[in-house]
Amino acid sequence: MAIMEITIVPLGTKDTSLSSYVAECLKALQELGLKYEVTAMGTQVEGDLNLLLETARKLHELPFQKGARRVLTLIKIDDRRDKPQTLEGKITSVYQKLKGLA
Repeated sequence: MAIMEITIVPLGTKDTSLSSYVAECLKALQELGLKYEVTAMGTQVEGDLNLLLETARKLHELPFQKGARRVLTLIKIDDRRDKPQTLEGKITSVYQKLKGLA
């Protein structure tokens, strides 16, 4: 399973607020049934690599459908194949190691 972090920035909109665009993207993720986690600067999604790449394309198109004239999309993908990984597992691993440093 791969993990993707995606940030979509609509440009050429009438408002500086982007939360309505984020909400539309989250609705699409819910409809696709993908597990995701929202952060202040992006959204992390886990799933099959091909599905994540298809999803990135769909999410990139959403702001255009809402009237954005330009869209900047940033994508990071962690595709670990030596063992299974999840969003929760990655976070848990870091916090376990942090406890060992105390």
